[in-house]
Amino acid sequence: MGKIFPIHDLSELLNTKRDKKIILCHGVFDLLHIGHIKYFEEAKSQGDILVVTVTPDRFVNKGPDRPHFTEQLRLEAIAALEIVDYVALNLWPTAVETLLLLKPDIYAKGPDYQDQTTDLTGKIRDEEEAIRSVGGELFITSGQVFSSSRLLNQSLSGYTDEQIEYFRSFALKHPADEVISWLKRLHTLRVLVIGETIIDRYSYCYPIGMVTKDPIIAVKYLHEEWFAGGIIAVANHGAGFYHSVDLISALGEKDSYEQFIHTHLKDEVNSHFIYKTDSPTIIKQRFVDAYLNQKLFEVHTINDEMVSMDQTNELIQKFSSLISDIDLVLVVDFGHGMISSPFIEKIVGSGVFTAVNTQTNAGNRGFNVISRYPKVDYVSLNATELNLEERTNAGDIKSKILNVVERVSANEVLITEGKYGTILYDREDGFIRTPAFAGKVVDRIGAGDAIISITAGLACLNAPADIIGFVANAVASMAVSTVGHRTSIEPVGLYKYITTLLK
Repeated sequence: MGKIFPIHDLSELLNTKRDKKIILCHGVFDLLHIGHIKYFEEAKSQGDILVVTVTPDRFVNKGPDRPHFTEQLRLEAIAALEIVDYVALNLWPTAVETLLLLKPDIYAKGPDYQDQTTDLTGKIRDEEEAIRSVGGELFITSGQVFSSSRLLNQSLSGYTDEQIEYFRSFALKHPADEVISWLKRLHTLRVLVIGETIIDRYSYCYPIGMVTKDPIIAVKYLHEEWFAGGIIAVANHGAGFYHSVDLISALGEKDSYEQFIHTHLKDEVNSHFIYKTDSPTIIKQRFVDAYLNQKLFEVHTINDEMVSMDQTNELIQKFSSLISDIDLVLVVDFGHGMISSPFIEKIVGSGVFTAVNTQTNAGNRGFNVISRYPKVDYVSLNATELNLEERTNAGDIKSKILNVVERVSANEVLITEGKYGTILYDREDGFIRTPAFAGKVVDRIGAGDAIISITAGLACLNAPADIIGFVANAVASMAVSTVGHRTSIEPVGLYKYITTLLK
């Protein structure tokens, strides 16, 4: 009989062996190395039967391209070790449920868990409580700490020499703990996010050929996903990081999809909506080749006329009622008629730290530019949005950035350049370039939203400029690794990814 069992079958098997002392080890084990073997040996020395449970791929949460090895390969590698008696794939994000099910006598963790305050997930305390509740004990091994992430980064990461050298030099200046400490400080900020609500509708289809009588492609509809996008996505990204998040946005007076919005808006976000007259809630429907994951075309359901003066005053009233308790105003202007000039004047005149992204899209190309905002503390744009502000594709990017700095009186301007990474200008530190981290790009939609959601807070706290650039690229890498707004950036996931990059 083999060593690998479904976890519930393993539970039944262990119940027949309660005369033996059972030890449980649990982890990802993405790259099996000598440190793991020493860990297993010391754990096994505490009893008779060594059980190892493995975190499934879907719960690894260490950033894009991890785990490097699939759950099945990781199970097989551990099962090949003579010292291990049984192996099972865990079914949950942590070992808490596993401990309650398997009821080992000892739960063994590596020496890196000696100081529980360094556990990024905060789950080791829950796991210790679980093992004690079934009559077992927590055992911390004493061997040397090795790192699968470091070994993978050095040998199997797929990063370029430029990226590897960047991570090495950055880690010497700013260790992962320092970067994470800045992100944890975001929890001191009370944030107001402003922008349009957009529903992103992905309609997956299969191209079946050219239509006989017209020069168009026919597709077969397969299925679809709906995501809460626009400013809802921005608020959801920030919800886990900030002390509080208030949201001012516009829904449609008709076809508001308000129930859908509230269902997909995190509980931590306090929403304040107006209902735009004679308008639906904006829907951007993208038809996607399901096989290639390639967008074919999109259809907008939208009224992009500017809101009336009465509704502008309603927005200003909501803003005025909230601003006294706000540390950071974060505006993502999608250019679809919600944010008028009088509202902009109110926002930039508030005296509160203000971060702005003016997005360019098919519905506003050429006129939704950052210079609509005469005073901004922190600006985040992509290279196309910068060129539209400057009315040219030619010229030096640094000169263009300096023009924006002076035009909107900004302290910092971040420009994203896709596969070339980012360039950040800070009035004190000058220009800082950061290479892109992403390997595989699944979908670019929403990357800019994710970037400003987190980096605006760091800019508000006056974090070092190179840390802002690093976090921007880490967040972008996570955002482009998933379809649309299927998931939000979460603190623990970002902390783990940063730790992985800087190992």
